[in-house]
Amino acid sequence: MLKIENASVFFEGRGRIVHALDRLNLDIADGDFVVALGTSGCGKSTLLNAIAGFLPLSEGRITLDGRAIAGPGADRGVVFQKDTLMPWLDVADNVALGLRFAGLARKARREKAEGLLDLVGLRDFGRSFPHELSGGMRQRVGIARALATDPDILLMDEPFGALDSMTREQMQQLLVDVWHRTGKRIFFITHSIEEALVLGTHIIVMSPRPGRIVARYRADFVRRLAEGASLKEIRLSDSFGPLREEIRDILHRDPEPKEEAA
Repeated sequence: MLKIENASVFFEGRGRIVHALDRLNLDIADGDFVVALGTSGCGKSTLLNAIAGFLPLSEGRITLDGRAIAGPGADRGVVFQKDTLMPWLDVADNVALGLRFAGLARKARREKAEGLLDLVGLRDFGRSFPHELSGGMRQRVGIARALATDPDILLMDEPFGALDSMTREQMQQLLVDVWHRTGKRIFFITHSIEEALVLGTHIIVMSPRPGRIVARYRADFVRRLAEGASLKEIRLSDSFGPLREEIRDILHRDPEPKEEAA
């Protein structure tokens, strides 16, 4: 279990204190796909960076399987909106970068990288370089690299936000397949209500600063997608539209915290 308990974050800037997160509580269990949804400035990225260990909490604590998070670690894999691939390394070596730092022999890490590239649909691109790939393909490499150290949780900071709509849908389906096949727990942040509904087993809606969870939903659309339903079928289902509009209403007002199940 990843447990976030009474997490608050304050920043000091331009002579004032910015209250980014306020007493936030969240549990993420094995196999959960938790999506954080909210407008810009609601603290989504702040929360992800705290889980990743890039940013210390001002108050509260975060633990992963009982261990306090005090900095970055191989037990958390991170995928950002803009890929951070090394342009001088080929795709397989980019995927295996964390394994190289861990001291794994070159042959073993290349074999592991090739298996992960197969998982994300890039079996034949191990010897290509990042500049030879499309944006969606580079994000696939980023996902494979984040999985290389077999992390306990995958953290994804709007990884599909810069992609065109068709590529974005392809990447959503890929991520669902990876989640379904690996059983990894995932924490994913987005501005898109539809993306949140399609991907999340749990959806948290966050308020503008200071970031609080103002609504929580459980949904099964992602499981339907993993079992073979199409995105079109899911969007046209009876429960999808009303839930989308309910969340849209929440994002346009400042509600009291609530709990719902879809």
